[in-house]
Amino acid sequence: MRRKDLGEDHGPVRYGPPLPADGLPVLPELSAVLAAAASRSDAQPVGGAPALLEAACGYWTRRGLPTVPDQVAAGPGAPALLLALTAALAGDGADVLAPRPCAAWWTPYARILGRPVYHVPTTAESGGVPDPYALLETVRRVRAEGGDPRLLVLSVADDPTATVAPPDLLHETVEAATAEGLHLVSDETWRDTLHDPHGTVLLSPAEMRPDRVTVVTDLAGALLPTGWPAAVARFPATGTGRHLHARVLDILTALGARIAVPVAAAAGYALDEPPPVTERREATVRLHARVAAAAHTAVVDAGALARPPRAGRHLYADLGPLREPLAAQDVGDAQELEDVLTARLGMPAPGGHRFGDDLGALRVRLSTGALLGGTTQERLECLTSPAPLELPQLHRALTSLRSAFGDLRDDAQRRESPR
Repeated sequence: MRRKDLGEDHGPVRYGPPLPADGLPVLPELSAVLAAAASRSDAQPVGGAPALLEAACGYWTRRGLPTVPDQVAAGPGAPALLLALTAALAGDGADVLAPRPCAAWWTPYARILGRPVYHVPTTAESGGVPDPYALLETVRRVRAEGGDPRLLVLSVADDPTATVAPPDLLHETVEAATAEGLHLVSDETWRDTLHDPHGTVLLSPAEMRPDRVTVVTDLAGALLPTGWPAAVARFPATGTGRHLHARVLDILTALGARIAVPVAAAAGYALDEPPPVTERREATVRLHARVAAAAHTAVVDAGALARPPRAGRHLYADLGPLREPLAAQDVGDAQELEDVLTARLGMPAPGGHRFGDDLGALRVRLSTGALLGGTTQERLECLTSPAPLELPQLHRALTSLRSAFGDLRDDAQRRESPR
C-alpha cells in the first residue's frame, strides 16, 4: 500500500475529523425556528444577543453552575471559542497542555498561534482528564526547559475515548493543575450524552474550582445538528474571569466570529430545553448507547482493545493486539490503519494520530452515526424502533463491522505458532 503524504490531503490541520454526528434527521421544531428567522437581515452581535446569553445561563444553572449573562460568550462553534481562549491565555509565549489522546480540534489552534501543545498521559480507567502525577511531572519538565505552561484543556465526557472521568480522578487533576497556576478549559460538549445518566456521576471542573475554569460547550454534542455551528463559553465570576471574557470578545470581534442569526435562534430554543428537544435528545442517547455497546462487543470479540463507551456517539479502538495480521496488509501505523478500515467499513475511521496519539499506535475512532442506515427514513426508523439492533439496516452495518474485525482476528489466529 502506498503511504499517503500527511502534508498533502491528510494534514493535521487541513484534515480534522469532525464531531461524530448523530446521523438523524433534524428535529422539526428546530427547523421551524431556524426557518422563521431566515428572513432576518440583522447580524447577531459578537458574543451573542441577550436572548441567547439568557438561554445559556438557564442551561448551566439547571446543571448546578449558576450563571449570569456577563459570564457568557457565544461563537460559531467551539473551535472559534477555543482559538480565542488560547490566544487570550497563551498567545503571548505561554504553553498549552492537553491529555493524550484528545479531541482533534483542540491542538490546531495552538499551532496556528505558534504555541506548542504538551500531551499528558491519561489513566487506564478513562480518557479526557490527565493523570495528576503525570501532569505535575510534565509541568515541571516544561518549566525546567524554559517553557511557561499556563493552559490545560480537558474533557470529563470525552472525545475520542467516549469515557467519563470519575470524580476522584477529576478532583486530583484539578487540584494539581490549579496548584501549578494553570487555567482550565473544560470541554463539556458531550456532558448531555451519558449512556447511563442515572448510573454515571459527571462533575464539571467548574463545580470544583469555579475561579479557575472556563467551560466550553459545542451545541452539536446534544442540541443542534453538526452543520449548524454554535457554541457557548462560561467564564469565572471573578476579576480575572471578566478580563478573560472581555479579551475573548475582542478576539472574536477581530475574527468576525458571529453566529448566523437563524442558527442563533435555533441555539436559543435548544438551550431552553423545551420538551421536543429533551425528548429527542434522550431518544438519541438511548439509540447511540445501544449501537455503541454492540460495536464495542464486536471490536473486543475480535481481539482489539477498547474502553466501554459511556458517552457520545463513538468509541476508541486499539488494534495493537492485531498488529501482526495488520502488518501482513502493509498496515504499520495509525494512518495506514485509517486508510484500510475506512475503505473496508465504508465509513470514516480516523486514526489515533488525529487525536494526539502516537502515529505508531494502531488506534482509531469509530462513530456510531454512520451505522444507522443510508436514508433519512432508515435513520428515523432506528430512532423510533423499540428494538433498533434488529432492524435490517443496523443489523447489516453491525454484521459488516463484526466481519471486518473478525477477519483480522482470524488472520491473527492462523498466524499463531503451533504449540
